[in-house]
Amino acid sequence: MADLRTVDPEIFDAIQQETHRETDKLELIASENFTSEAVREAVGSVMTNKYAEGYPFRRRKDGTINWEANGRYYGGCEHVNVAERLAIARAKELFGAEHANVQPHSGSQANMAVYFALLDVNDTYFGLELSHGGHLTHGHPISFSGMFYNVIHYGVDQKTEVIDYDALAEMALEHKPKLIVTGASAYPRTLDFARFREIADSVGAYLMVDMAHIAGIIAAGLHPSPVPHADVVTTTTHKTLRGPRGGMILMKDKVAAAIDKTVFPGIQGGPLMHVIAGKAVCFREALQPDFKAYQKKILENAQYMADAFKTLGYRLVSDGTDTHLMLVDLREKGVTGKAAENGLENAGITVNKNTIPFDPQKPFIASGIRVGTPALTTRGMGKDEIEKVVGLMDKALSDIENEQVLNEVKAEVGELCATFPLVVGEDRPV
Repeated sequence: MADLRTVDPEIFDAIQQETHRETDKLELIASENFTSEAVREAVGSVMTNKYAEGYPFRRRKDGTINWEANGRYYGGCEHVNVAERLAIARAKELFGAEHANVQPHSGSQANMAVYFALLDVNDTYFGLELSHGGHLTHGHPISFSGMFYNVIHYGVDQKTEVIDYDALAEMALEHKPKLIVTGASAYPRTLDFARFREIADSVGAYLMVDMAHIAGIIAAGLHPSPVPHADVVTTTTHKTLRGPRGGMILMKDKVAAAIDKTVFPGIQGGPLMHVIAGKAVCFREALQPDFKAYQKKILENAQYMADAFKTLGYRLVSDGTDTHLMLVDLREKGVTGKAAENGLENAGITVNKNTIPFDPQKPFIASGIRVGTPALTTRGMGKDEIEKVVGLMDKALSDIENEQVLNEVKAEVGELCATFPLVVGEDRPV
């Protein structure tokens, strides 16, 4: 970091400030986590210098892979090939997949590759409604995923706030989609992938699962895996998987050639080899026994958090959680999601505003917040700390515009963060 301090002190300062933000505040955004030092070392390595268009293998005419052949368009790829082959092999082992593509730069690009490979423009597919827990790339009209296709959204039942599979099955028979997409960014309950497969089969549709949020829980065997049921599974490699920011596609062999070709040269050029190296490290970490213990702790902490909120009188969407996240309805507290996000940030607690199903508020205001336990668990927090965090949040939310109250909460947050530190040393980023 000393060299960066000299070459670009403004960027150095921005990194240091982000280090302090992550160190000195409590991170409850469910899609965020803290990578290991080994992952950061790989991502910050010399592999960022190498162009490696293509793949570290070649496909034979029959579609099978020749791992001994080099499919790159540039020379000098012998070492980055090792990194990508390791990432592919580890991903397949971790999730039991037939094939893996580790090149997508993000989860959104992974989803784009699948749509472009399996659908034609104006084809019909199903996606979970954004305001019911889906993602922008599941067919929102402002996203590419909604611009090029005829998207029909399904949602949750208004009373139970969980997916009504019988209603979804009826929708499928009526509209006969070519693809059904499931997975979510704000759905706190277990997804029934076997039922999704059954519904897809009833109309001859492909099934795609976007497991970005729950990938780590699935890798640990603590949530049913979509891999045996889905034609394609997309994911990010951060969030519960605790790797570098990036995307990945797991798939059946029958669609692998088409999807690989869509990733490159279809929608991407040179892959980010330093990030792929970080993904390989992340997968290796996830294959270790202590990763399952970590994921189990995430789920335990989520239950503690849900119980603590309910004890204090908060309503949770679907009345709880099966995963690492929950949606807190703030309407009865007289606070909007936007006000909660801003006020809690001033108190040293980072969350994101989030719509709840059938939300009367606009998305940028929202009636709720989404909170999760991965980052707190990475810091080593458990039941006592989780309950204390919820108590501090309640104190702030109960008087969200009172600067004195927010400062009191911030001071207690600082003490908690100091007890569970992220880094040692001032100049090393989190």
